[in-house]
Amino acid sequence: MKIVARRLFVAAMILGCARLASAQTADEVIEKYLAALGGRAALAKLTSRSMVGTMTLTTPGGDVPGTIEILNQQPNKVRTLMKLDLSSLGAGQLVVDQRFDGTSGYALDSMRGNRDITGNQLENMKNTVFPNPLMSYKERGTTVELGPKEKVNGRDAYVLIVKPKSGSIARQFLDAESYLPVRLMLKVDLPEVGEVEQTSEFSDYREVDGVKIPFRVQVTSSIQSFTISVTKVEQNLKIDDTLFSKPASK
Repeated sequence: MKIVARRLFVAAMILGCARLASAQTADEVIEKYLAALGGRAALAKLTSRSMVGTMTLTTPGGDVPGTIEILNQQPNKVRTLMKLDLSSLGAGQLVVDQRFDGTSGYALDSMRGNRDITGNQLENMKNTVFPNPLMSYKERGTTVELGPKEKVNGRDAYVLIVKPKSGSIARQFLDAESYLPVRLMLKVDLPEVGEVEQTSEFSDYREVDGVKIPFRVQVTSSIQSFTISVTKVEQNLKIDDTLFSKPASK
């Protein structure tokens, strides 16, 4: 009996060590995530990106079609231009042109009026580092924790809890086999609305210039749901800096 007990104890120790050996740290998961996207070397070659696609907004009155263009430029400049056809709802075209030049943000909105972007929304834009915010997150004072695995669409996913110095805490879900991002959850504080939890789901990954990019993004929250289908991606192109800034006449 003592021999059997000793063997069971040794077996338990071996299994315990195996579990410890297989456990991963947040940094190890991040490195596999960056490798899945194409690797640090391929990502480091990117200086800018233009994404063009179609957009479908889900409303109680039916789906609303539109287009979207997203521009990114190092280190964290971003512009999102959305045009929605509201004719089915008895209105005209809605145009929202949201810009961030690395310091300040501005929105041109044909429905709600033009305005400066401030508060939590501005801080979140500052954290949108191109080409990937996790490549050098420690240098910006961000911390990342590895949470328990969760299921995303029936598949295991690692959960990275990203805590920037300011702005919203994000939960990044990575497929446990491919290490590609499949979901992003964060709470955003929107003007006139308040705090809203937003969930983005990523799929249809395709390789462009050695880097994998999701060509389908579905975004849901308590106030809106929309789907983006990317039709064209261009990288390392020259972008006019004025496209990220508040127009001089506004």
